Amino acid sequence: MTLKFLVISDLHLVAEGQTSMTLDTAARLQACVAQINARYSDADFVVVAGDLADLGEEAAYLRLQALLAPLTIPAYVTLGNHDDRPTFLRVFGADRADETGCVNHVIDAKGYRVIVLDSSEPGRVDGVLEVGQIDWLTARLAEAADRPVVVVLHHNANALHIAADKIKLIEDAPFLAALKTHPDVRQVIAGHVHLTSTAVYHGIPFTTLAGGHYSVSFNVDAPDRPFKAISGPGQMAVVVGLPHVTTVLFEDFIDGNAVIEEMAD
Repeated sequence: MTLKFLVISDLHLVAEGQTSMTLDTAARLQACVAQINARYSDADFVVVAGDLADLGEEAAYLRLQALLAPLTIPAYVTLGNHDDRPTFLRVFGADRADETGCVNHVIDAKGYRVIVLDSSEPGRVDGVLEVGQIDWLTARLAEAADRPVVVVLHHNANALHIAADKIKLIEDAPFLAALKTHPDVRQVIAGHVHLTSTAVYHGIPFTTLAGGHYSVSFNVDAPDRPFKAISGPGQMAVVVGLPHVTTVLFEDFIDGNAVIEEMAD
């Protein structure tokens, strides 16, 4: 059996008639959903990894419900720093929060466990995993000691050597310690930084995807130099899991590139 799932992030939806950073984020999400339905109807599910709304407004969460409704595969949603948890729960239902009060998920599929973590903290741009979240994660990892695990959350834990390092997950040592209790964490996948990256951090593979909003240029080890916000691509991650290997691919559902030839496999 092959596990196949998608990760999308950083939707930044706003109220009807508004844009975010000049971008029609609702139209971008529509394009993403259309591509998922056209190309990945065989996927097991999609994880929506936070920054659902740009300003945490009820109107944005109502739009999110409508825009996700055409999906032909299940969607598991968690929150990012732009989100407002009480407003999200009022729209989507209080049962979306678990015993930690956060919007976490456990998905067991095709020999894998996928753990979705809510790393948002009211009033903060950086990410926080409180003691209760760490304890919850440790318990969920222990339950799946016999199979590979993928963890998805909004905030990246590893530094990227860029200006965004000041808004990553803070106090990451407890998170890393929890991950290390499991013998086979295949990937930790995040959004948040609006760019694509991969790293091995304390022996664990970490990945970020650019997501659906604007993307950014960066200056390595020069955080004070100006960087650019750019209009794309709109990007999702495609995760393919087999017993012996886990692969993360990146697909741009908005890329601006012309097709020069249709090629056979």
